[in-house]
Amino acid sequence: MKKIVNLYGLPSKIVNEQNKQAAEYAASKGLEYVWVPMNPFTNEKAVAALKGADAGIIDVETYDRAIFQEIKDTVKILVRYGVGFDAVNLKDATEAGIAISRTTAANAQAVAEMALTMIMGAKRLMHKNSDNVNSGKWERLIGSEMFGKTLGILGFGAIGSRVAKLFSGFDCNVLVYDPFLPKDVAESAKVKLVELDEIFRESDAITVHVPYTKENHHIVNAERIAMMKETAVIVCTARGNLIDEEALAAALKEHRILGAGLDVFAHEPLPLDSPLIGLDNIILASHNSAQTREALWNMYKKAIDVAAAYLNGEDIGRDLLNPELKQKG
Repeated sequence: MKKIVNLYGLPSKIVNEQNKQAAEYAASKGLEYVWVPMNPFTNEKAVAALKGADAGIIDVETYDRAIFQEIKDTVKILVRYGVGFDAVNLKDATEAGIAISRTTAANAQAVAEMALTMIMGAKRLMHKNSDNVNSGKWERLIGSEMFGKTLGILGFGAIGSRVAKLFSGFDCNVLVYDPFLPKDVAESAKVKLVELDEIFRESDAITVHVPYTKENHHIVNAERIAMMKETAVIVCTARGNLIDEEALAAALKEHRILGAGLDVFAHEPLPLDSPLIGLDNIILASHNSAQTREALWNMYKKAIDVAAAYLNGEDIGRDLLNPELKQKG
């Protein structure tokens, strides 16, 4: 029986239960399933866990030549638990003959719901409201609604498109920046494709769902933040380096925009000396947009399905990130 090792997740009642369920599901696919929690993650621990395995399920940590060369004798495929793969060196993986995949769309609903939650929380000043009540202060803060307003979405993939659907009941004017989105797809989704600067000038709320690439580094920068309305908010549940955190912190501190919500950061865990810490108009979360019972199971199942298919010689299509290693079938 071929072996798949899962390096994702820390022990808890829910995670333990889902790993038991995953082991049963993997067995139905002809795979022996082993869960090895990584806390803290080190290259040595990852190599020790993956050596001898045929497949692995990995998280957001860096995977490069140092790991690939140690596990290449047995490991045929690593499945990234989630969508972003910027921490995986595809060139090094391909050189080692290791296929890289991801659990595309498996967590889309969970992340989209988190984006909506952060937008509405920021618009209604929920962070400050909660702090006030907890400190004994009773103040009726005046926030802002989203009904009939303009929503800006950067990236209209599985997550961005779901955010648009979630806001359909708000009668929002939805603006989208996505250079890869066909015009007919935008029209059928009833969204308007626009240039990046228009998103920042016109939107009452902006949500970021583009992948992190060299070109997208600090796509949200001081210049674009300066274009935003004073009543606008911005949230990001994608990758930290998409936003210039110092520029955002300065705008929030000076109340040049209403608020923000971040679930991802340039450095994680977020350092306590970050300028984002202590602000009363930002909602912060610990990279857990995908942490719902439903999304966790969707990702376990998808990862096992992809690994099993690849190991069986099947073509996994667009799920394969280094197509040079495509199975011939």
